[in-house]
Amino acid sequence: MDQAEEILVIAPTLPDRVHWLVSDTDRARSAADERLSTVLGHLEEMGHEAKGAVGADDPLLAFADAVEEFHPDHILIALRGPDAAGWQERGLVEKILGQFGMPVTVFVTGS
Repeated sequence: MDQAEEILVIAPTLPDRVHWLVSDTDRARSAADERLSTVLGHLEEMGHEAKGAVGADDPLLAFADAVEEFHPDHILIALRGPDAAGWQERGLVEKILGQFGMPVTVFVTGS
């Protein structure tokens, strides 16, 4: 990120399957707001200015929306660790690589 001119952070809502199926995503949206605030706060502490938004509940759609709006030249993805990963994260990296055709860096968080 030292070379990034602009940084856009997208936090998908990531509801569990049951809440997603019944379109009850309020709790997931609140959690996404918290994740977004945390990441933006960390970036600010590191001296990086960034903007952000809560994205769609489908991570691939959230990435597509962000790529269309922001036109990045690199995607950085933070995934939850295997014990906390949700169903939406399975196969996500491969789908992003196939759909967007740009450099992708992935790291796994502790939670």
